[in-house]
Amino acid sequence: MSWIPLQHLLLAPLVHRTVAVAPDMDHAHFSKRCLATAGALQMRSVRRAGLWFDDAAELGIALLACWRAGVTAVLPGDAQRHTIAMLDPDIDLWLSNTQSPALPEGRTLRLSDLDSHAPLAAAALDPEAGAIELCTSGSSGLPKRITKSWDQLCHEVEALEHQWNWAGSVACVMGSVSPQHMYGLPFRVLWPLCAGRSIGRTQLVYPEDLQAASLQHERVVWIASPALLRRLSDSLQWQSLARGIVQIFSSGGPLPTDLFDTLHDRLNCIPTEIYGSSETGAIAWRQSNSCWQPLPRATISTSPNGALTVQSPWIALVDEQTDDAAQLEDGGFTLLGRLDRIVKIEEKRISLPMIEAALASHPYIAEARVGRATGMPRLTALAALSAQGRHQLRNSGRMTLVQHLQKHLSDRFEPLAIPRNWRFLLQIPWNTQNKLPQHDFDVAAGPRAVTPIIQPLETAGLVDERHYAIIIPLDLAHFSGHFSTTPIVPGVTLVGWAMMLAVQDMLPNLRFGGMEALKFQHLLRPGDSAALKLRWDNAKNKLYFDYKLADATCASGRIVAAN
Repeated sequence: MSWIPLQHLLLAPLVHRTVAVAPDMDHAHFSKRCLATAGALQMRSVRRAGLWFDDAAELGIALLACWRAGVTAVLPGDAQRHTIAMLDPDIDLWLSNTQSPALPEGRTLRLSDLDSHAPLAAAALDPEAGAIELCTSGSSGLPKRITKSWDQLCHEVEALEHQWNWAGSVACVMGSVSPQHMYGLPFRVLWPLCAGRSIGRTQLVYPEDLQAASLQHERVVWIASPALLRRLSDSLQWQSLARGIVQIFSSGGPLPTDLFDTLHDRLNCIPTEIYGSSETGAIAWRQSNSCWQPLPRATISTSPNGALTVQSPWIALVDEQTDDAAQLEDGGFTLLGRLDRIVKIEEKRISLPMIEAALASHPYIAEARVGRATGMPRLTALAALSAQGRHQLRNSGRMTLVQHLQKHLSDRFEPLAIPRNWRFLLQIPWNTQNKLPQHDFDVAAGPRAVTPIIQPLETAGLVDERHYAIIIPLDLAHFSGHFSTTPIVPGVTLVGWAMMLAVQDMLPNLRFGGMEALKFQHLLRPGDSAALKLRWDNAKNKLYFDYKLADATCASGRIVAAN
């Protein structure tokens, strides 16, 4: 298996390959579909094509077809109606593999419908011709459109191969990130195509899905987000996964230090973090929170205001100044926080990343996000608690925990920089791109939860039963004023949740008429994972409920329905 330069991929059937493009698609079929699609685009005189794909291999076909036909490929960051509507006036035709209602009817073609079109001839592609237009997430403002030439993309993919030498190493590359963005595009699509590695076609956003897909292959590479890696649970088949994991990449935000150790211990693989942006592409890499090291042919420096500045053959500008403050050291650099995350409170400039870093250094905190909720004058901290932090909350209460953290910050910052409001979470609600848009921050910073995190479970066809897995939020509103130093879920709340779920999922006309055989045997506390079983007895007109923690019953009873 040899390395094929990006511009020669449509000639790949002429080169012996031992690995398919995807588990169900060989190189000859891939190239045939590319050239047929290119023929359809050229016949329609398309100049700009919008591409929306959740299938990485199909996206690869569409991209190379656009390149062969001399068409600019426009990749929206999502398929929301407002995003598509914003781009649509500049688009001649949309290509997709989905039936998204946001894509304009009559101007959207499914790629599979073009397979029988008269193809263009196979040819070496011109790196100086054609382009890709990417859209940023818009998490810090309006989305921006960024044009990448194919020449720039060729240089970036070659730099990745020079650094890690994938060619000749058989593995299936699968990921939790979208192939439509500047991290997923080279790592999940372009680099594997050139290196002869097969592509996992679907985006696997849940750990269980990533595990199931990984166990179908002898060797796999994960292209992941920090959000997914943080969600890997003890219930995964770690030993089975460890036998196949070749490499793990992560990009979009820093990984917690202890996660490197966890993944090394369980998978015998240390994740490689990638630093970059839509504007710059990949810039640098590191492992285990060490100093960032630039990729081959990337040159780094700092501007007079301390911003990291980058030069490389895959960046459009001569010098691309990032929004990150950095300090150069050991041939690489250390990031000091985002320059664009400076807020003013009463004319004082406050660095949010510095507060987050200080919180993350406390043993009670796994990670933190600090910001100003819309309409609020002071800061709010979203804090994901470590095991030690959860222990402190359970045994000393919320107020004592807040006081500990405020004291920790008061030794480093002036009073205005210390968050006024706190929300304690099991994990920060990052999206799949490891971003936390203002709307999502506002939701997390809003009223404290009054219900548990609920997951319905299978009941094997039992009509009159419902089973649920529930997780008690760390910041449940019902904890306030109820054993404030040792928070527990009040019994009346447990009864209310049982009624709520019964009305929602089984008995919409159920009305409370009384209680029987009510028992509370074990406490439910912040962060507990419990099981709830509901059973309706129609003959007796009663709802039976039973909460279990592990195998121990916490609360049980019968709710009598009102006549």
